[in-house]
Amino acid sequence: MQKHLFVILAVIAPVLALAQVKELDQRVSGVKDSVIAWRRQLHQHPELSNREYKTAAFVAAHLEKLRLEVQTGVGKTGVVGILKGGKPGPVVALRADMDALPVFERTHVPFRSADSAAYLGQRVPVMHACGHDAHVAILLGTAEVLTSLKKDIPGTVKFIFQPAEEGPPGTEEGGAPLMIKEGVMDNPKVDAIFGLHINAQTPIGKIKYKPGAEMASSDWFVVTVKGKQSHGSQPWSGIDPIVVAAQIIQGFQTIVSRQAELTKAPVVITVGKIHSGVRSNIIPEELVMEGTIRTLDSKMQQMVHEKMKQMATNIAAASGATAIVSIDTKTKVTYNDPALVKMMLPSIEAAAGKDNVYETEWTTGAEDFSFFGDKAPAFFFFLGGMPAGQDPAKAAAHHTPDFYIDDSRLDVGVKVFCRLVFDYAKQQHERM
Repeated sequence: MQKHLFVILAVIAPVLALAQVKELDQRVSGVKDSVIAWRRQLHQHPELSNREYKTAAFVAAHLEKLRLEVQTGVGKTGVVGILKGGKPGPVVALRADMDALPVFERTHVPFRSADSAAYLGQRVPVMHACGHDAHVAILLGTAEVLTSLKKDIPGTVKFIFQPAEEGPPGTEEGGAPLMIKEGVMDNPKVDAIFGLHINAQTPIGKIKYKPGAEMASSDWFVVTVKGKQSHGSQPWSGIDPIVVAAQIIQGFQTIVSRQAELTKAPVVITVGKIHSGVRSNIIPEELVMEGTIRTLDSKMQQMVHEKMKQMATNIAAASGATAIVSIDTKTKVTYNDPALVKMMLPSIEAAAGKDNVYETEWTTGAEDFSFFGDKAPAFFFFLGGMPAGQDPAKAAAHHTPDFYIDDSRLDVGVKVFCRLVFDYAKQQHERM
């Protein structure tokens, strides 16, 4: 009975001793300034998905300086650092994504990006408009702190620096699926994996999470509408794919508003790109539109796919046109293992402060961290980066030119990661 009670207490309370906590806090404080400096350096020199060459070199050089076992070129440009602790224990993985976006930066910070790069045949501005620079810096700081405590670490820590979370360009492979395909969750096999994402609408230093389905699956779709070309002054002599496409777009929204059971889980269908025509007085023969689907339930996801294909085909046929719909699943639902969340939540609260940690609703944003959850129990959470006192409704959204985070409390992320490593290992040991 006493043994069982001890195990239960281990699950509901942090397990680091007070002296260990003080030492850990001191080490985290010692790397805080470096973490901020690394984040700003990376922010000033962003790189697109599958092109993170300089970022990967920067990461690898730091891990090698720490004398970790370093693997490069994993999933094209990914880097993995392996820290073998001084005591036996499980294998815990921590993940940070490295890629930036084809977005022009409109902020006025002194370390703003002025870089550009080739993207799908065009020269585009590049910006860390989603905070991946902060993720890399936090994980580098975590690696430095944990390496300094190597002799006390039970088990092994894998630091996974992942490329192409935003999606590899064109038909290239990349991101979490490619790293997994190349064995990042094996040799040694990962027992649990943790990840975080900075959030520009969450107050600085706060952490939010959700057990179970937390972030949506992401499907990308292409609809090709074929009509009949004609003179713009004589639409009756042709079949206008632009008008047909407009009807299809409106129809897609009725799937959301009239056919999806929104009390069960949200659904989003967004058309983000349309291309058709060469002149204002010519009705073109073809139109191509592209967009994204977000769902949080696999059955609803399948329903949406079927309805979209049916609707586009039938609307086009009614006008004498044809429509072909192709859908490519990019990410799965990001699912937090409920047992892992329950077990590790006290550690997060101890690191960030209980009043700074709260459960939230699901989000229709997507993350390819979801694929890691197929290989091991996973826990993904959000770290606030919104300046104190700011109205969340007025904070610039992710993936926009004005995206901004206050990086003065990135040390919270470092502290949480470190506590998760120690506490997970010790709790697993007590359960044996």
